[in-house]
Amino acid sequence: MKLSSFNFKLPEELIAQYPSENRDECRLMVVNRKDGSISHHIFKEIINFFDDGDVMVFNNTKVFPARLYGTKEKTGACIEVFLLRELNAENRFWDVLVEPARKIRIGNKLYFGEDDSMVAEVIDNTTSRGRTLRFLFDGDHDDFKAALYALGNTPLPEYIKRKAEPDDADRYQCIFAEKEGAVMAPAAGTHFSRELLTRLEIKGIKKGFLTLHSGRGNFREIDVEDLTKHRMDSEDMEVNEELVEMVNNAKDEGHKVCAVGTSVLRALATAVCMNGHLMTYKGWTNKFIFPPYEFSVCDAMVSNFHTPYSTMLMMVAAFGGYDLVMKAYEEAIKEKYQFGCYGDAMLVLR
Repeated sequence: MKLSSFNFKLPEELIAQYPSENRDECRLMVVNRKDGSISHHIFKEIINFFDDGDVMVFNNTKVFPARLYGTKEKTGACIEVFLLRELNAENRFWDVLVEPARKIRIGNKLYFGEDDSMVAEVIDNTTSRGRTLRFLFDGDHDDFKAALYALGNTPLPEYIKRKAEPDDADRYQCIFAEKEGAVMAPAAGTHFSRELLTRLEIKGIKKGFLTLHSGRGNFREIDVEDLTKHRMDSEDMEVNEELVEMVNNAKDEGHKVCAVGTSVLRALATAVCMNGHLMTYKGWTNKFIFPPYEFSVCDAMVSNFHTPYSTMLMMVAAFGGYDLVMKAYEEAIKEKYQFGCYGDAMLVLR
């Protein structure tokens, strides 16, 4: 499978710039791999495709306000800093991306906040855009994180052509988000409202959680035509014993297991055993899934509609079948579905 196989013309007006008014009332396209059918629904109707004993697996990662705007010492040049991960809590070391990267050198100081209340020093150049910053802060770690996050903005993807607004802090987040560490929201999970989760529970549909801290690597351009030569950035993940038992019991009893989002699909594929059952896992994954790929845990998945060439589109195509998924994307464009993290959703049944 080649990179060019995942190109399609996406009209710019179909990339959602804002979320739907209510979480569970975006549009839902249902794609059935068994009979090749495509049907159209409202997201909260997803409950009609699952039964008592089925399991939905969610990613409970929590997005933190990772985008900062600051100025460079002496010149006052505007600098955007994107926090990736904390490297050392004691020394306040952070792995970051900076724009424009050409203006930043080792030893430069950056100032954040209206009164320059937060100062950082560049101590390492790791890539053409990446840097390691040491934040200069007097106080304990909790006070530092609170001060840093107070200056941050919701890290919306670059295809959203506006700055983050106050409402984004809530909507670019799942309602069950718990474990901080992501700079990219598990978008498929954001469509689940409290009311919908309650209705699923009443019907006997179980919900399980894993953690995968989605990073910026999901949006990194693939620069090779041969997909076997692409390497994904590693992401921290955990599948615990409670989820393993829930999923394996459901499979043994003939119930469906649904991955809510490509991050969940990737994590489950990382933690699968040779016998098709799930095992506990805590560590990093750089698994890259594209067609053809054999899945042994999930019978269904939920996903948003993704942009051309994206690794998330490749995962959906691997799960639903390349031809059928690309046909569904053609129909989505024809029917004016909304794409991206704030867009509409697709349910793929196998």
